[in-house]
Amino acid sequence: MGRRARRLVSGLIILALAGGGVLWWLAKPKPWDAAHWEGVGEPDLANGERVFWAGGCTSCHAATGAQDDARLVLSGGRPLKSPFGTFFPPNVSPDETAGIGGWTLAEFGNAMTRGVGKNGEHLYPSFPYGSYARMSVEDVNDLWGFMQTLPKSANVAPPHDLPFPFNVRLALGGWKLLYLTDAPRAEVNTADAKLAHGQYLVEGPGHCGECHTPRNALGGFEKDRWLAGAPNPEGEGRIPDITPGSKSIGSWSASDIASYLETGFTPEFDTVSGSMVDVQKNMAKLPASDREAIAAYLKALPPS
Repeated sequence: MGRRARRLVSGLIILALAGGGVLWWLAKPKPWDAAHWEGVGEPDLANGERVFWAGGCTSCHAATGAQDDARLVLSGGRPLKSPFGTFFPPNVSPDETAGIGGWTLAEFGNAMTRGVGKNGEHLYPSFPYGSYARMSVEDVNDLWGFMQTLPKSANVAPPHDLPFPFNVRLALGGWKLLYLTDAPRAEVNTADAKLAHGQYLVEGPGHCGECHTPRNALGGFEKDRWLAGAPNPEGEGRIPDITPGSKSIGSWSASDIASYLETGFTPEFDTVSGSMVDVQKNMAKLPASDREAIAAYLKALPPS
């Protein structure tokens, strides 16, 4: 090989290594700096419980069919089917071995808001950190404190069942570059305290868009169709459009929506069904002001 050819090959190798290094840096997990979680003080457990129900933790992390107090045992393992494979939510009880009892606030907060696990790995967005990214440090701290008071479970959830290439976690770094943001999902009058709080609950801990917003081929939200309804990821039926003017709740008043979230009854005296059953049970645990704020936000959205 001549000198010119060797230089060309060497240059290509250097470029490939440099490009690979840039891609690795862009795609690597990015937790918050340690200072982000410092100085938040003792958690407010009452607010932590409120955030717990708003966040719907039991809907995925309690055992299938759990009722009453059993819903507070966050043993994990309930299968979540999706077009990308089947996810099994982990044990997030305060058990020190099988659960997250040995985690720190920073490790928990980075999982919640940055999608980064205890060992620095990317988490799959089946865990809705894309919504939880909007949660305040105080609410994360309060939630963490409340979850430490819940029963322990020694259950070990199965690993995710994902085909190639979806089982390559490094690729999630590219997904985050495209879709992980804490920017508002919709424009509402945040000078109105009720609307601002409703936006926080719906777009943040309530993670309503995770089911009610359609996704593209990569699993990112279609930005111009916020809450406009989507195929059921588990393959049965469709998650309804919940914007004003929709056939599902477009004719409902704000008080109708708030009442539905509290009681499970529609204005037509039908009852909540499907995956919304668990959601409604969680929402019923919130103070009336939270449900009213959610309803006000939904009525303030532009029609789909």
